[in-house]
Amino acid sequence: MPQTGDIKRRIKSVNSINKITKAMEMVAAAKMRRAIEAVLKTRTYANLSWETVLNLAAMSSARHEPLHPLLAPRSGIKKVAIVLVMPNRGLCGSLASALLAKVRYSIDKHLQNELGEKIATEFILLGRKGEIVRRYGYEVAADFAKADLVTDSTDAHPVFKLLIDEFLSGKYDKVLLAYTDFINAVKQRPQVKQLLPINLAERTLGVMGRESAAVVSAEMIEAKHREHVNVGQFAREYLFEPDATTVLDNSIPKLIQVQLYQAMLEANASEHSARMAAMHQASQAASDMAGELTMFFNKARQASITAEIAEISAGANALS
Repeated sequence: MPQTGDIKRRIKSVNSINKITKAMEMVAAAKMRRAIEAVLKTRTYANLSWETVLNLAAMSSARHEPLHPLLAPRSGIKKVAIVLVMPNRGLCGSLASALLAKVRYSIDKHLQNELGEKIATEFILLGRKGEIVRRYGYEVAADFAKADLVTDSTDAHPVFKLLIDEFLSGKYDKVLLAYTDFINAVKQRPQVKQLLPINLAERTLGVMGRESAAVVSAEMIEAKHREHVNVGQFAREYLFEPDATTVLDNSIPKLIQVQLYQAMLEANASEHSARMAAMHQASQAASDMAGELTMFFNKARQASITAEIAEISAGANALS
C-alpha cells in the first residue's frame, strides 16, 4: 500500500490541476459568451445576403446572360483549394480531430476526376492547429493568423483577396470551406461546403447554424425562392441602378467575404464552447479523483494506526 505522504502529494497535485482547469473554464466561458453574441448578430445578415444573390443570379440566368465568373462551374477540375478554419489552441476535446476527419473524408469521396483519380488539393489555413495537415502530406498554399475574437469582417479580407485572385486567375477550379458550425454550447458540427464557384443549386450555403432561432431556415429560403424568383415579377417590381449585372458583380464578392467572416465567427464560438465543456469535464474528473484519493488516504492512515497499535500491544504482551 502506498505511503500516506505519497498519497498527500498526489492529492495536492490533483487539486492544483483542478484550480488550473477551473480557471481555464472561466476564461473559455467569458470568451464563449462574446463569440456567441457575435455569431448571433451576423447570422441573419449572412443568410439573407445569400438569398439576395440567389435572386439576382436567377434573374441573370433566366435572361440568358453570361454567368458571373464566380458562378460559372468549370469542367475538368484540376486543382482544389480548401480553406480550413481550425482552433488556435488545444484542450478543446475532439473539435479539431472531428473537423479534420470530415475534411479527409470529403477529399477521399468527392475530390476525384472522371477516371477516379484524386484531384490535386491545397490548403489555406486559418488557426494554428491547422498545421497538422502537413503531417498527412497535404500541400499548404498559405497560412493566416486567426484572432480568438473576430470583431470585424475585414479580418477575413486577406483570405478573401487571395481566394478571389487565385480563382479568377485559374489556379484553383474549386474552393471549399471547412469549419465547425456552432449549434449550442455542447454541440458543434464540422462542415465542408463549396465556396467557389457559388453553387446555385446548394441553397443552404449561407445557412450556418440552422438549429438556432436566429437563423433563416433552408425551408424559408426555398419558400422565398419560389415566391420571389420569378423573372417577370422581379422585372416589374424592382429597378436596379445602374443595372442588375453591376449589382451582381459587386454583391458576389461581398458574399464571399461575409461567408468567410461568418465561418470564422462560427469556428471561434465552437472552439471556446468546446474548450469550456472540456475544462468543465476535466475539473469534475479532478474533483472526483481528489475525493477518491482522500478516501484512500484515510484508509491508509487508519491501517497505519491499526498496525502501530497492534505492534504496541504485541510489544506489551512480550514484556509481560
